[in-house]
Amino acid sequence: MITEIQIAPSILNADLADLRSAVENVATADWLHLDIMDGHFVPNLSFGPAVAKALKAHSRLPFEAHLMVTNPEFYIEPFRQAGAARMIAHAESTVHLHRLVQMIKASGLEAGVALNPATPLNTVDLVLPDLKIVLLMTVNPGFGGQSLIPGVLAKIRELRHKIATAGFDCRIGVDGGIKRETAKEVIAAGADFLVVGTYLFKNKEDPARVIADLKQLGNG
Repeated sequence: MITEIQIAPSILNADLADLRSAVENVATADWLHLDIMDGHFVPNLSFGPAVAKALKAHSRLPFEAHLMVTNPEFYIEPFRQAGAARMIAHAESTVHLHRLVQMIKASGLEAGVALNPATPLNTVDLVLPDLKIVLLMTVNPGFGGQSLIPGVLAKIRELRHKIATAGFDCRIGVDGGIKRETAKEVIAAGADFLVVGTYLFKNKEDPARVIADLKQLGNG
């Protein structure tokens, strides 16, 4: 069973005028989280493969592309070429989730599926054996700085039971409203992968210290 806590800074909440420094300042994290938004699936736009490729030259962290887009299959190859190691697609963005997961795996990337707060957990039952991560949105996706939706804690606990019972090698990620207080709650519920944006990049503390503090919460 996976026990150590991993941290993935979401650069959507960094200083967009100085992304290179932002990426370099979170070098002690485990992954770099790229929120890819197309203005259709969510009401916002972010960045594309060119930005990911440019940042990859300044980070040794593995990159994951969180595809908040329609037609996610169109983005697999461009982000693979840009250096992403993992692709996380929303179950709500496709009517062929199993096919999409297989396409991601066939490209050589780790596969993940994200679920919006109101999406039933059993949506991923069929593909769970193929996933390296299920990313439970703890806010409605599209914007940073939102507050965690408490009702998702029950989904985390249920998913932890499913994974532990089956013995799957799959992390439980949470994305949205993560700060020290809510990190304690989601970790207690069974999450082991925290996407952190506003709390990390708008914090006056050194990013490395914030990351270390969040990681150690899993020890107690």
